[in-house]
Amino acid sequence: MKGWMLALLFVLPAMAAQARDAAQDEREIRRVEAAICHAFEVGDTAYLRTALDPRFTLVDSRGAVTDLAQNLAEVTAREPRYQEFRNHDQSVRLYGDAAIVTGITSIKGTAGGEAFAADFRFTDTWLYREGRWLLAASHASRLPAR
Repeated sequence: MKGWMLALLFVLPAMAAQARDAAQDEREIRRVEAAICHAFEVGDTAYLRTALDPRFTLVDSRGAVTDLAQNLAEVTAREPRYQEFRNHDQSVRLYGDAAIVTGITSIKGTAGGEAFAADFRFTDTWLYREGRWLLAASHASRLPAR
């Protein structure tokens, strides 16, 4: 009898820690997604270091794969420089400690002194680690011009 009671002392707190509110998780992911967009827009690498997984990868619209260091270097250089970087039309699917977000990113800015504007269909993969959601991977495909 003492054995199962002892087991409950360890299992129940672990189960409670894992039982998060799905609606709250979705709100938090959407909040962090928006904050990441803002960080790219204003060049805030300090925030990106807290929101992106250390093993973050991006597959860009040309099929190139970049890691966290490469993305931070681009943001630090402010090239391209974004005037707008916004996600919209998002769908969030939760899978326990993982989530997939799909949507559209609209960007405007300059690159090499030339103005640009484009929309990208994206898929983001999120992981819940140490009490917070981290963006682990992103894939973007350029949409045809409107």
